[in-house]
Amino acid sequence: MPDNALQALQSQTTTVLWLTFALSFVLGWSVQRSHFCTMGALSDWLFMRDGTRLRQWALALVVGVLGFGLLSQQQWISPSQTIYAVPRFPWLSFLLGGLTFGVGMVLASGCPTKNLTRLGGGSLKALVVLVVMVLTALATMRGLPGLVRVHVMDPITAGLESGPFIGQALSAQTGWSESSGMLVVSVLAALVLLLFVLRDRHFFGSHNLLAGLGVGGVLVASWMVSGVVGFLPEHPQTLESVFLTTASGRMEGLSFTGPLAQWLDAFMYTADGTRRITFGMALVPGVVLGSAFAAWRQGSFRWEGFTQTDDLARHLAGGALMGFGGVCAMGCTFGQGLTGLSTLNWGSLLAVFAMVAGATGMLRLQWWLAQRHE
Repeated sequence: MPDNALQALQSQTTTVLWLTFALSFVLGWSVQRSHFCTMGALSDWLFMRDGTRLRQWALALVVGVLGFGLLSQQQWISPSQTIYAVPRFPWLSFLLGGLTFGVGMVLASGCPTKNLTRLGGGSLKALVVLVVMVLTALATMRGLPGLVRVHVMDPITAGLESGPFIGQALSAQTGWSESSGMLVVSVLAALVLLLFVLRDRHFFGSHNLLAGLGVGGVLVASWMVSGVVGFLPEHPQTLESVFLTTASGRMEGLSFTGPLAQWLDAFMYTADGTRRITFGMALVPGVVLGSAFAAWRQGSFRWEGFTQTDDLARHLAGGALMGFGGVCAMGCTFGQGLTGLSTLNWGSLLAVFAMVAGATGMLRLQWWLAQRHE
């Protein structure tokens, strides 16, 4: 490879990684400042009928759905090149993985993203959760739990005639182009979500807008970085198109289960020269540092640890369940939730439904147990 081509390739790769880090820093700062939290949103709605944080989530998804739909319609990116374009539909993995993840999310006091932001705010409890989650996730990818996933769950699939995306189904029924179908579905979904957001006229405060527009904006920007800035039409060595830095070789967005496991893998095997920093891995430190910066600016940074054994046990179990469930479901509340749902694919819909069901069931069980002990 000529030196100038190699330098250009390295420069483009470095640019992608630094942009990814910058976006995740903004994400961590936004989540910490606004208290954006999927599990918290469900809890607020179930027990207080407060939909504020649920509307934050919905507004972020509105931005993500419209952004992805517009990028697809303009042909800047292609849904078929994302990690969600799977030829088969492993519904059992999505279902059981989502249920397991949802239960674990409640036991661990939040999803991986929330625990990363809590770590930035000084929570050693979050560090314990993340360590256990990473170990379990890596084992589910390559170890004994992975045998259950690969040989029992993943083989049970269903075919999707029109493809994995809802927009493709609309295109197949109407004869429209795939990009037009994707855009129409995106607009319709965004309108439904926006109607829910607009039902509360007191919602539009600075913190809520920061959460919805900030997180949603970072989501769309991550698609741009991964799918546009990081796209190389012809690699100088292979002469094939490639998405630089992504672990899957496809276009990726915000996701944290796999990247956290990749950090452990890199920590153990970097010396053999086969491990490189990926797009997803660059997200992790940015979220922690962004949340730490926000906590420092707010004066809310506090060291936090376990004071009771049963609390430790719950968080250990929650971390393990999230690690297993996140890998089986192919993502967390960001990976399959906001990022996956922004593409409007069937797999993300099922996985998120299962996560919500698992989390809701665990929240109600915790409430029932608390009532019994009073």
